[in-house]
Amino acid sequence: MNHFTGLMAAPFTPFDAKGELRLETIPAYVEKMIADGLKGIFVCGSNGEGPNMMMEERMEVAKAFKDAVGSRIKVYVHVGHTSIRESQKLAAHAAEIGADAISSVAAFYFKPGSVKNLVDALAEIASAAPQLPFYYYNIPHLTGMNMDMTEVLKLGEKSIPNLKGIKYTAATIWEYQLCLNYAQGKYDILFGFDEMLLPALTVGAKGAIGSTYTFAAPLYLQVMKSFEKGDMEDARSKMFYLVEMVKILLKFPPIPAQKAIVKRLGIDLGPCRLPLSNLTKEDEQSLIKQLDDLGFFKKLETLPHAVNDKQKVAL
Repeated sequence: MNHFTGLMAAPFTPFDAKGELRLETIPAYVEKMIADGLKGIFVCGSNGEGPNMMMEERMEVAKAFKDAVGSRIKVYVHVGHTSIRESQKLAAHAAEIGADAISSVAAFYFKPGSVKNLVDALAEIASAAPQLPFYYYNIPHLTGMNMDMTEVLKLGEKSIPNLKGIKYTAATIWEYQLCLNYAQGKYDILFGFDEMLLPALTVGAKGAIGSTYTFAAPLYLQVMKSFEKGDMEDARSKMFYLVEMVKILLKFPPIPAQKAIVKRLGIDLGPCRLPLSNLTKEDEQSLIKQLDDLGFFKKLETLPHAVNDKQKVAL
């Protein structure tokens, strides 16, 4: 079974001060993520503010990321929308630009009332790009959709020929484990809660998608390396450090806070769009100081990048 292995970042979309797309920032951003050892990116999702963008903008952003990546790492495109027909257009466009997979949340205004209703809607979306693997994006704390994911797989198996798996962004590790083991591990279940990466690894996770991987991937990769070596004490210690980092982050609006961290690391991704609230100057200074006090930036600077000689670039 050809499942994604490693870490995939959910990158943020760069905007200028007026909230317009700033696509010229994307190439340098991509080079940094590749240098950090990431194996893929998941664009136009929650962290990429997909729901805050117009259709044409989402297409532009997806193409800009794909063009910058080329074929070096995987590019998954989130195509979820309140309108199934708009999702289908986004899915078809993702196929046109050469994306490696598509993914979609459940409709989040008129919500599906049952698993069958959900799967029927997902089947319509997936059918617009039948040549691409399709992942259901399960993120109940944002969509309000909290259904049995093994039932989604069971029904999806029959009606979505290109169903590849689930982007599982929920803290219910027990259900995540059920999904991993459904049909002898047939489906690719990518874990989406960064601060729970180690628990996910212990139940069998091989791949994960997350927002903090856009700037802290080398630290998470250390956790994975220690786990793979069987050094659980070291893995727990390194994971606890990252939990402390996330705890600081969650004192602030998470998406603008993470954009501020990326800015501190040298790439200015600009503000977020309303209704997301941006950090005040005082909040940004407080965030950076707390992370400095944790030794976060110093730790990142002392870690070797995972980049190989063929990928080296001047950032």
